[in-house]
Formats: sequence, C-alpha cells, structure tokens
Amino acid sequence: MTAQRPIGVFDSGVGGLSVLRALQAEMPGERFVYVADNGHAPYGERDDGHVIRRSHAIADYLIERHAIKALVVACNTATAAAIHGLRAAYVDLPIIGIEPALKPAAAASNTGVVGVMATRGTLTSEKFRNLLTSLHGAATFVLQPCDGLADAIERYDTEQSQTLCRQYTAAMGAFGNQVGEMDYLVLGCTHYAFASEALQALLGADVRLVEGGAPVARQTRRLLEQAQLRAPDVTAPNEPVTQYFSTGDSALLDSAVLRWMQHKIKTENLQVG
Repeated sequence: MTAQRPIGVFDSGVGGLSVLRALQAEMPGERFVYVADNGHAPYGERDDGHVIRRSHAIADYLIERHAIKALVVACNTATAAAIHGLRAAYVDLPIIGIEPALKPAAAASNTGVVGVMATRGTLTSEKFRNLLTSLHGAATFVLQPCDGLADAIERYDTEQSQTLCRQYTAAMGAFGNQVGEMDYLVLGCTHYAFASEALQALLGADVRLVEGGAPVARQTRRLLEQAQLRAPDVTAPNEPVTQYFSTGDSALLDSAVLRWMQHKIKTENLQVG
C-alpha cells in the first residue's frame, strides 16, 4: 500500500459531503473517492441488515476498484450498524467512523443539558446506547429522532427542511443559556450540517451547534500518519482530486457538490451490490 492511493468515503447520500469537506481541509494533498448510496437511501429509516449489506458492498467496491488506503464511513447510521463488521472483515485497512459528538458537547455545556438530533436508526443502535451509558452523569441529553429531515436535505427541499427543523426543535423543549435549557445541540447526522444556518436562526446565538466532521478528519490524519500513508500536503491552493459516484440520481450529488463544495463535477453512476 502506498501513500498515493486514495481515501474512500461513503454515505447514504450527500450528507457525507460535510465530512469530505473537513477531510479535504485537514489533508489538502490527499485524493478521495466519494460514493453516495442514494439509490438505497435513507439509511436512517432502514433496518440494520440493509445498512450492513450496503456498507460491505460499497467497501468491497472501493477496495477492489480503487485500491483505497483508508475508508471513512461518513454516516452516523452506517457507523452504528456496520463499523464493527467492516473492521473485522478488512483488518489491514484503516476504517474511521463517525458518531454524535456527545462527549465534547457535554464537557463544554454550561447548563448541563445537551440536545441531540439524529436519525431513528442512530438513536436506537447499540453503539449509541453504549455511548450514552459511558456518559452517564456528564449531562442530561434530550434525544430527538428526526424522521424525514435527511431526505429533505438530500432533495434540497428548503421549505420542508425548515419546517422539520422547526418541528423537531420545538418538540425538544427550551434552548438557551439559562438553567434547564439546552445550550448545545449535537447534529447526529452528517446531513444536518447543511441545515445548520436554519437551525441557528431558530435557536439563537446562545446555542452552539456541534457536528462530527472535523474530529473524523483529525483521526483519519492520525491513523494515516501512524501507518506512514499520508500524502504530502500540496503547497499551492489546488483543490484535492476527488472522484464522485452515485448509485441513484447523480444530478442530486452534482448539485449538492456545486452548492456546498463550490465546484462543478460530473458524477459517475454506479451499480454496487
């Protein structure tokens, strides 16, 4: 394995672009292959068996066709359901997952009350329950499953996204910096990073939003450095070389990359599994 090989990144759709963006910023010399499995989405509202099968199919594809040197599971639901199996199946490959950033939010909270928005699949997973148990007493966590929100963001349905953000934050209770209020909101799905402006406008400046892309990027860099697989950072401000693939509507990914990554691409359609 050489440092010139790309890093594989996948999500059920466009949400993982928030993680890819953090990876590109952290390691500007790396090459990436991004797979949006939007032909089999949404993961967060499907059973674990479906998510596990898709995760392994995409990992097989990235290893066999692109000879990736590391795999980033840029999806909270897929991490919760499949990462242990992926690591057992590909023991020589660095595999990095993402989980809701409960620990840093609890440590930073002044009120001791932290809100968590995530998919139903993430919130009901064993991995999430174990995370919650490990933080017993660190804070009070208010959990909110957000059915339909990732899909609305995926389709760039701004009106529906804002409606759901308003509905779910209202259901959670009071936000703010007073006793008993939530002063931190953990975005437990990579899609939700792209609704952060709407959420911030709803909740006000006193509430901090926490997402997981930057910690994933730092951990990926650490693992590659340990394995001596880091590509040297580019000295010129060139964009990282990234290939994009979609198992569904490629136009969705094209428009999302243009909107959120600020560059124009032509996604390749892909059939996996």
